[in-house]
Amino acid sequence: MTKTKSLVITGLLIALSFIGSHITILGSIAFDSLPGFLAALLLGPLYGAAIGLIGHMLTAMTSGFPLTMPLHLAIALAMAITMLGFGYTYKALKDKATVTASLTITGAVGILLNGPVSLGFSMGVLAFMAGKEAALGLLTLLPFLILASMANVAISIILFKTLERVWLRTQ
Repeated sequence: MTKTKSLVITGLLIALSFIGSHITILGSIAFDSLPGFLAALLLGPLYGAAIGLIGHMLTAMTSGFPLTMPLHLAIALAMAITMLGFGYTYKALKDKATVTASLTITGAVGILLNGPVSLGFSMGVLAFMAGKEAALGLLTLLPFLILASMANVAISIILFKTLERVWLRTQ
């Protein structure tokens, strides 16, 4: 794929992240990560990481940075790491396991990284900034983060499988 084509598709997925940032659960949990997950599968982990980071910052911006700018920067970094882990897991498994197994394991990794692991990282940053009690308050978001992660990952995998044949023909 040409560099220009990759950049155009990246721009489109960033725009879709912005649109997804307006489809929210509890104000700040959104469908901004779906394009990042899709990019990690289609374009590769680095593209997914960039889109995940930018997507979260768009969500934080449109919701008024409810958790403060430094914490949202930490969450955006966690999103980038999530997309790297998700994308590299798929790359490692796609030729070693069945399609179903590789996407199931990759999906589970994405959900774990985007939910509990990212939340733990964010709690650590918030504990440093505002104390342990404030950080523990973030635990109330865990069930919603897991559900949102499941939806974002599942839809991205469905879209990936739907687009995969066409995608391979255009490369």
